[in-house]
Formats: sequence, C-alpha cells, structure tokens
Amino acid sequence: MAKKSTSKTVTKKRKVVIDPTGKIYIKATFNNIIISVTNSNGDVISWSSAGKMGFRGSKKNTPYAAQVCAGDCAKIAYEGGMRKADVYVKGPGSGRDAAIRAFHNSGIEVQTIYDVTPVPHNGCRPPKRRRV
Repeated sequence: MAKKSTSKTVTKKRKVVIDPTGKIYIKATFNNIIISVTNSNGDVISWSSAGKMGFRGSKKNTPYAAQVCAGDCAKIAYEGGMRKADVYVKGPGSGRDAAIRAFHNSGIEVQTIYDVTPVPHNGCRPPKRRRV
C-alpha cells in the first residue's frame, strides 16, 4: 500500500501599494449596503457589505450595519496608504450618512461627496399601490 502524497501550497498575501487618493462607492438599498474602495484608476482595494459582516434580515439596512461595513473597508484602505477619497453615494438606504462618517473617523479625509442615485425622468410605469 503506497502512501498518498499530500502537498500543501502556501499562498502569500501580497500587500497592495495604494496611492494616497481614491474613490469610495456606497450603494445603500432598502435591504443591504455595499461599499467598495478603489484607487484612482478604479481597481478595487477592499469591499464589504452588511451581509458579509454578519447582519441578517432587517438589520442589514440599519445605520449601525453601514458603520461596521465602512469601518472594515476603511481599515484595509488606511493600512495600504489611502488618506483622501471622493465618495459616491447611490440609493435611498438609511446608512448613507453613517458610512461616510465612519470613513471620516477612520482617518480618511473625505474630499467631496457625490450623490449618483439614478432618478427616472417619468420613464417606467410604477408598480400597483400596495394594499395592507
């Protein structure tokens, strides 16, 4: 009986060198919040969501969940060297302000805030009114 050879491959986590300016994209929907931190070219450095941080159900769309997500992303970006960022906020969710505040408190200077929420110019017909 021959022994099975087991070989483990060890992957090293390489540290990404980041330029000091970047962009932060916050998508705050009614059900979740998704945050992506990119460098000035648009390459994603770190990302996080309320579901990734362990929030489930209706707790995903709270300002506290947005604050925890933003803190997770900001820690990785700050360690990599990011110090200033432009913030692009999309969606009607409740965690928009809390996420921006968390980035500011982590040491990343927020230069400008853009609201890129898509607004229909009377395009599609809205769904039927909800009856409760």
